[in-house]
Amino acid sequence: MNRVLPPSAGVIGWPVAHSKSPRIHRFWLEKLGIDGDYGRFPVHPDALATAIRALPALGLRGINVTVPHKLAVMDHLDRLSPAAIAVGAVNTVVVEADGTLFGTNSDVDGIVEPLRNAGLRGQKVVIAGTGGAARATLAAMQALETGEITLLARDFAKAEALLAAMNIAHARVLPFEKAALAADSALFFNATTLGMAGNPPLPVDLTGFSRTMTVFDAVYAPLETPLLADARRLGMPTIDGLAMLVGQAATAFGLFFGAEAPRQHDETLRKRLLA
Repeated sequence: MNRVLPPSAGVIGWPVAHSKSPRIHRFWLEKLGIDGDYGRFPVHPDALATAIRALPALGLRGINVTVPHKLAVMDHLDRLSPAAIAVGAVNTVVVEADGTLFGTNSDVDGIVEPLRNAGLRGQKVVIAGTGGAARATLAAMQALETGEITLLARDFAKAEALLAAMNIAHARVLPFEKAALAADSALFFNATTLGMAGNPPLPVDLTGFSRTMTVFDAVYAPLETPLLADARRLGMPTIDGLAMLVGQAATAFGLFFGAEAPRQHDETLRKRLLA
């Protein structure tokens, strides 16, 4: 592959206009003085295979993958990392020098990083969702050695299959309306798109939950989701979607541009993203 051109990468999804990833990667490129770029590429599900196979010809170093492509993209890649296989989803595709398409998952990094010092070992957690983000969250909980997991889902069969596929035994599945049965949990993680702009809010009332429970919402558009607003009103510790987004982006940045993301500028980056 021709590596003379300035390094470029991007993000695909449907929709993808809301993605803050270009602002994050361009900020880091600017700070490091790298002549490169990172853009948005809206890809309809029906065109996914064509778009993925075109990456080498477009001269891209790689792409991040967001909803609804994180699972489907796996069928169009040449090689998968152990992380991607364990999670069963890909959020980062790297175009290697020979044109090989390598898929991995950095979402786990984005989840573990802000929770590393939260004292979750052996603690009960609640995860809402059964999609790609939920898979990454389950893998992150395994890495953090948490206790019993309550998975909130509408489709019980899908939820049970997910737990079985990831070999998670210390778990149970509940419908959203019975989330309060897990009120003694130390973490509540929203791994759905509920609460995202254009979608209804997550149908969970946090009133009966412990006020010391950390509420982590992977949604970042808007940043202040109804779930986080409710948690803050109740005095619960919160982690917003930017924490996960920046954490996973840092891993992808290194893979795309061959340089470590300058995380010492995180406060400035956050202010710029919120402006």
